[in-house]
Order: sequence, then structure tokens, then C-alpha cells
Amino acid sequence: MVTTDKRLSMSESNAADHAPRGGRPSGQQGRNSRRRAWVPLLTSLFCLLIGLSDILAVFKPEWHQKLHRINALVPGTLTNVAHSADVIIGLMLLLLSHGLRRRKRRAWQAVLALLVFDFAIHLRFAHWPSLSAAVVVVVLAGALLFFRDDFYAVGDPRTRWHATAVFCGLAAADVAIGLGLQSVSELKGSYSAGQRVQDVVFELVGANGPVSFVSEGRGDLYYVLTSALGLFTLVVTIYLFLRPAQPLARLSEAGAARIRGLLAARGDRDSLGYFALRDDKNVIWSPSGKACVCYRVVSGVMLASGDPIGDPEAWPGAMAEFLDEADRHAWRPAVMGCSELGAEVWCREGNLTALELGDEAIVHVADFSLSGRSMRNVRQMVNRVAKNGYDARVRRVRDVPAAELAEIVQATETWRGSNTERGFSMALGRIGGLGDDDCVLVTARLGGELRAVLHFVPWGGDGLSLDLMRRDRDAQPGLNDFLIVEAIKAAPDLGVKRLSLNFAMFRAVLARGERIGAGPILKAWRSLLVFASRWFQIESLYKFNAKFCPEWQPRFFVFPGGRDAPRIALAALQAEAFLVWPKVEVKRYARRARNRLRRLVPVAATRPKD
Repeated sequence: MVTTDKRLSMSESNAADHAPRGGRPSGQQGRNSRRRAWVPLLTSLFCLLIGLSDILAVFKPEWHQKLHRINALVPGTLTNVAHSADVIIGLMLLLLSHGLRRRKRRAWQAVLALLVFDFAIHLRFAHWPSLSAAVVVVVLAGALLFFRDDFYAVGDPRTRWHATAVFCGLAAADVAIGLGLQSVSELKGSYSAGQRVQDVVFELVGANGPVSFVSEGRGDLYYVLTSALGLFTLVVTIYLFLRPAQPLARLSEAGAARIRGLLAARGDRDSLGYFALRDDKNVIWSPSGKACVCYRVVSGVMLASGDPIGDPEAWPGAMAEFLDEADRHAWRPAVMGCSELGAEVWCREGNLTALELGDEAIVHVADFSLSGRSMRNVRQMVNRVAKNGYDARVRRVRDVPAAELAEIVQATETWRGSNTERGFSMALGRIGGLGDDDCVLVTARLGGELRAVLHFVPWGGDGLSLDLMRRDRDAQPGLNDFLIVEAIKAAPDLGVKRLSLNFAMFRAVLARGERIGAGPILKAWRSLLVFASRWFQIESLYKFNAKFCPEWQPRFFVFPGGRDAPRIALAALQAEAFLVWPKVEVKRYARRARNRLRRLVPVAATRPKD
């Protein structure tokens, strides 16, 4: 079985310093001054209901018949245009309701304009589905104007890939609406599902399809509606493609250099500090520049990891900038894996809540020994691996030849359990990157063939923090134990006094829940964690760490409160890549097959010929 990356294992604009913004409230007072949670929830709900009402009205025959009462006054085409406007407005209200819930200013402006236009269209053609719908529109528009200060969040930065996703979603909705209108209409003849879909697609681009309607009025409505939907989809997609695009989050070279300077001065405090140098993180600096917070935005959650980098006296300034930035975009702030001191400062400065997430295993080199009954299992594993001919080497990355480094990188990619790179808070996500010369590689070879790799990142001047731990699936069990012991043995020559190993999630629950006298609630909680370990390796990581008799250091998860916990938990799982869209990993399987073939070729070449 492949061992996973070290830790339980974000991305919007180019990393830049965020200076204090004048002209708006700052600090906790500014963040709480506009907190009326019921306002965006209710306005979003009403907006959603109005949008659904506008769309469903098209498919109600009795509502459609009422339109023809004014045929003597206006052309039928205008009647169809009114219905097309209903659907377009309804779709846009559905899309914008989510923006209202997130307090987006642009969504507020767009919804207000649409409501005014919706009211004018219905007033002009006098076909309200009901008097209550008109009242809801007027009330919602008035509420939006009255509570305009509650919709203050600026728009999220996006990439052009967002335009592609929106186009696919709108196109699918257009086809579904067209098919729905066909299903409630009487057609001339019988048509297959393929012909119906083909007709909708043709009509969306302005061409004639194979489907004909018995009712001429219903046919006119269908043609105008599909053409309007196609035009709407085209306009929205073009707008998203042409607006200024923002690249994915990338830590700039200047920002990385400043962070490295802080790590050189204060990096011995936090074993997770070096992981702030991940390429997919942004950085926010304190006004003094003596501290910073690295983060990534996932599903509307502004997620930081570890403690702030730099002088603890400057942490409150960096935290205030972080929280103000989250407030400006209406993101929910959260922090993964901070220390006890970090959690205390976050809770004090941001009025947040802390939850103990688990414990970090730390081994002190001077105190480590393989002797004794408690180390019997590790000692046996290490001796067995050594007797089978495995050879270990412990080196700084700067001392590894370029060709061998490339081989190691390729091997770790091949051994990865899935094509998804896990890790955010406690994984670097690269080997041999620019500026990573002080990282340490521990390799195991059997007969000259690479079989396992450990990668450590610097932890101040005298420590190492485990980044990833991978091995060949066909390698001997216990190989990772062997490499960790070899790294500890070589630590004095590297000037290393302490090693941070894997992170054990909910370690205290697992440890106390298996003891005699544990209460029913604790036992039930432990049983749930053991069950979840089938997918998330919670128990296995704890047991692996415990074998080395480490010192346990608690780590905390900091978030606004209980109501936001489910949303933030899902965002954290996404950031750590535990929740990903399924996909066929053709490249990974191809690499495995190629590597297996390479192993067989030398064997076949050495066989004697007849």
C-alpha cells in the first residue's frame, strides 16, 4: 500500500502586499458593524422564489392563455418577447441569489435593476401570475434599497476558466428549458430524443430544427425563447472572457523572498512555517511588515494555515489585515493547524472559536533510542529491512545531482496513491524547487533501484518537518520506519536536533477512547473516527506516529462559530484535496505500466539466446 503525504493534507490572485485601506471601518468594530445575517438570507430566498416563479410561469398553460387576451392590442411577437424576458430574468435572478447571500455589491445592483425591469415588463403586458408575486417584487426591491449597506462585498477575482464553466452551465440549462417547453406543447408528429435535443441546439444558434408545433403561438414562443436564451448565453460568456482575468494564486518571488527572511529570523517557532512557501498561496502583511499570514480562498472561505510568520508582537496587525480582507469580500475566515499560542491570539483578535484538531508528533534526536520494549516493533522492522539489502542515504537537496533529483521527482509522482496532490496546510507540494536547497531527501534503494523517498523541509536552524513520505507499492513493509530512523541517525551531522513527523488528527480522542474506563460518548466518538479511517487514514497515521514515542504538540482549527462549521469544514477538505471531482487518471496508470515494463526489459535482455 502506498503511504500518503505527510499531513492531512488555495487560489485567487497574484500574491501581493495588502496595505490598509482608508475610508472604511477597520478591525473588529468594522467587521461587526454590518453583521445582520438574516438580511442576505431572506433577500436571497425571495430572489430565488421570484426567479423560479418567472420561469415556471412559461410552462403554465392557463397563464399563457391569459396573454392572448391582449392580442388585439399588441402583436403576438411582443407577447412572446414578454415571456422570453420572463425566463431570462428568472434565470439571472436564480444566479444572482447566491451573490445576495454572500453580500455581493454587484449582485445587489444587478438584482435591483432586474426587479425594476421585471416589474415594468409585467406591468406593460399585464400578465402577473398572481398579485402576491407583484407584492413580493415591490417588497424585495424596497428591502434592497433600505438595507443597501448590508451588501458591501466586492466581487471575487476569477479566471477565464470560470467563463467556460458558466457557458457549460447555461448551455445545459438552455437545453433543459427548451426540452421542457417541447414536453408541454403539442407537436406535429413523433420525434425521438435526439431530434428534440438537435432542434433545441439549432434554435439556440438561430437555425431551424426538425420539430414543428401544432399551435402557431406556442411555436412562436418556443422560437423566440430559445433564440433569446442562446443570445443571453453568448453575451454572458463573451463578457466573462473579455473582462480582466486574474491568474490563479501564486506566491511571487518578491513575496517568497520576504517570507524566507522572516523564516530565517523566526522560523524556529513553528514547524509548519516553511509550508507558507507553497506556490498556491497568497500573502497578507502586517502594517509594519514584520509578520504575514499566508492563505488561500476555497468556496468562499479564506483559509490560512499554521501560525502567522514573523514576530509574534506583529501578529495582531497581520491578523487584522487578514480579517479585514475577508470582510471586504464577505469570505469566512478560518485557520488550520495553528499552535496553542496562535489560536489564543486569533480568538482574541478576531472573536473566533478554536477547536483542537489533533496533535503533531515531534521527535527529539538526543532522546531517541531504539532500545527498550516500547521500541521493539520499530527495531524489528528496521533490522528486517536492513537485512534484505536496502540502502539509505540522507542528503540536503543541494547535494543531490540534478539527474538523480529528476529521477526522484518522477518516482514520487508514479508512487502517488491518486492523481490528486493532497496537502495545503502541511505539505510543500514540490521537490527541488527554487530556494529549497536546505530541504532534506532520504532515499532507499534496493540493488540500485529507488524504492522509497522521504522529504523534509527546514524548521528553523536546527529542525526538520516531514513533507511527504512515499514508497513503491511493491517495496517491503516497514521501509518508511527504516527511513525515519536513518534520518534521525543522520540528524546530528546535519545540525538537526528535532524532527516533526506526521500530524495525527484527533489523536487525543483515539488515545483516551481505547483506555479502560472511557465513557460511552468518548467510545462512540472513537468508533466513528475508526470508521472514517477507512477513507482518511486517521487511526493509521496516529499508530504510525506513536511507534516513535514522540512528544505530542496540539494543533487547532480556528473559525467564526458553529453556524459556519459545516461550510468551513467542507472548504478545508477541498483545500486538502480530500474532496475532489472524480476523474479518470489515465496518465498515472500509463506511468505505472511504463515503469513495470522497464523493470521487465532488463530481465528479458539478460536471458541467454538459443
